[in-house]
Formats: sequence, C-alpha cells, structure tokens
Amino acid sequence: MGKHEDKYRIDHHKLIYHPCRVMEWMDAFGEWEKEKSCYPIYMEVSPVGYCNHHCKFCALDFLTGKKILLEKELLLKRLQEFSLLGVKSLMFAGEGEPTLHPDIAEILDFCTQVKLDTSLTTNFDFSGEEKLQSIMRNCKWIKVSMNGLDPENYALIHQSSKNSFNRVINNIEKALEIRGTLQQKCTIGVQLLLLPENASGVAVLAKKVKEIGVDYFVVKPYSHHPETIGDTYKDLDYGQYASLEEELSELNSSSFKTVFRFSALNKIQNNLRYYDQCYSVPFFWAYLKSTGDVFGCSCFLTNKNFCYGNINKQTFREVWESEERRACIQYVRNHLNAIECRLACRMDEINRYLWDLKHPNEHVNFI
Repeated sequence: MGKHEDKYRIDHHKLIYHPCRVMEWMDAFGEWEKEKSCYPIYMEVSPVGYCNHHCKFCALDFLTGKKILLEKELLLKRLQEFSLLGVKSLMFAGEGEPTLHPDIAEILDFCTQVKLDTSLTTNFDFSGEEKLQSIMRNCKWIKVSMNGLDPENYALIHQSSKNSFNRVINNIEKALEIRGTLQQKCTIGVQLLLLPENASGVAVLAKKVKEIGVDYFVVKPYSHHPETIGDTYKDLDYGQYASLEEELSELNSSSFKTVFRFSALNKIQNNLRYYDQCYSVPFFWAYLKSTGDVFGCSCFLTNKNFCYGNINKQTFREVWESEERRACIQYVRNHLNAIECRLACRMDEINRYLWDLKHPNEHVNFI
C-alpha cells in the first residue's frame, strides 16, 4: 500500500463515479430551467438539534442546541421523495447527535426500503439494542468520532461523562459482533480530531481500535468554522505532528487502514485553495437541519442566502426548485468568494475537480 493510499477516499472525492450527473451540471450551467432539476447526489441530515456531548472543539457551538427534531412521519415522506428525485445517499450527522432521535432505527430501515444508501457520523455514546441492530443492518458505513485516549482524557475533550469512553468501546465491540452475525458489509471506522490534548497517544488509540476489529482509523486536523465561538484551536500548528503519519502507517494491514489526512492538513497549514468559486453548492449536495430547513452548505447555517425552504411546509421538489435556491445560485456565483470559505471543507476536493473541468488548460487532449 502506498504511503498516502486512501481506500475509502476519505481525503479525496467520489464525484468521479457520477459522470452523468457531472455532465448534467455542465449542460445546465447558467440556465435556471435546467439547473432547477439538477438534484443532489448526497445529503447530510441532522435528525436532532441537540447533543449529549459538548466537545471543546465543536464547530457548531454557535447553534442553540434546542430540543428539536425532525418529525418521523413527515421525514419518511420526504425520504421517499429524495429517492424518487435522484438522491442516492444520506449521512445522518449534523448539529446534533443523530442516535438521540427516538425513531432513528425505523428511519434507517425505511431508507433501505426506498433504496437510499445511509451512513452515520456519531459519538456512538448511546444505549439501546434496537438502534444498534438497525445501524448495522442498514448503514453502508459508520464513523465514530472518538477524540479521547482514555476515560479521563475523553471526558475532558468531549465534555461528557467519564463512563462515555467505555460505553463507546462496548458499542463498537457489539456492533462488530452484530455485523458478523448479520453478515453485513457495514464499514466501521474511528475518527480522531488531532489536538494538543490527545496527540501524545494517537498511535496507542489506533492500536486499541485495531485490536477491537474496526476497519480504519482516521486522524484529521481541526478546521476553524468562521462562526465558531470558541477559538482555542484556531491557529494550531500541525507541523510538529508530521511524524505521526509514518508511525500510524506501521499499523496498516489487509484488514485495517490508518488514514492520516495529510492533504487536508496541508491545505489548512498552508492556506491552499486555487479556486474562487464554489461549484458544488447548490448542485451536488444539501444539508437538512433538524428544523426542516434545507441549506446548500453546512458552513452557512445562519445565512439565509443559503436556505432554500423548509420540508415541514413544502415538498422537497418545491424546496429544490424554489426561487430561493435560484437566488442562492446567483449569490454563490456572483458574490461568494470561495477563497474566504472554511479551509478543507467537505466539498473542497469536489470543487477542485469541477473548477478544473470548467477551466481546462490547453493540453488536456494529451491524455
């Protein structure tokens, strides 16, 4: 395996596997009557607006964390509509902890019924066999955010109970057991946000989760959200941690991979972004808030220029083909300077790819 190989393309993009959608976008570009029916491939869904942890690094600490959630029956209707309109995948994550939704098990089951691929980004700190069974039965992958090295360190960083660390470990072990029993292919990964408080034990934690049996372990850098209230980690210098990649690579095997997000780290450390227009918004993905609002980008959840409508009041088609989305397209195209956006954002690699398609050099035919 090459030094920077990333089997799951965690530090890369997957739009290359959707050439028909890219051609649809290319053909529609600048013509609203065509653009309005360019539906997203992927959506991030926040089923609840609150969390059971209060992580020190939380990028969304500017949100209120109110006890709100997407109502099950209405959400199921919209999920079926997503599928019919061409949405292919959902990641349940968002401004709250998705496993706190009381109906998450039924919601995941329904997604599978209507042929929506599902995934889960979670702290995995919950109780309930039904939830665990449904997650493993339905999800293509789950990524457990685990940013502490032991019960005390975990509680310090996650601002959670000292029982949380062991509960998460136990849930991962149970999930692996269920996966084996069901003979499912759900990929289970653990992700650590590299911070001064946990840097000394990253390799130890990676070894621990490898022994448990997870499929991969990701180390990612902190990226400061423009609206984040806390600024403790805003100017972290990651140069001192460069040797971690080599140390982690020694744990790689045929059944376990470590991913040190070298590309994202390099972009953040060196402020690397060569495109000035965001092409992925508002075409290839969308964010569904726990309030029902549909946004074009998770970096602008308080900016109404990025809100297309609300699924509690409109169908998804009405939201997506609305004048609000048309206005967002114009806003992004004419007023948003992507160079000032959050570094290493989720759509960064896709934007690089789309930018290159729209701005080819004179040698592209020499393949």
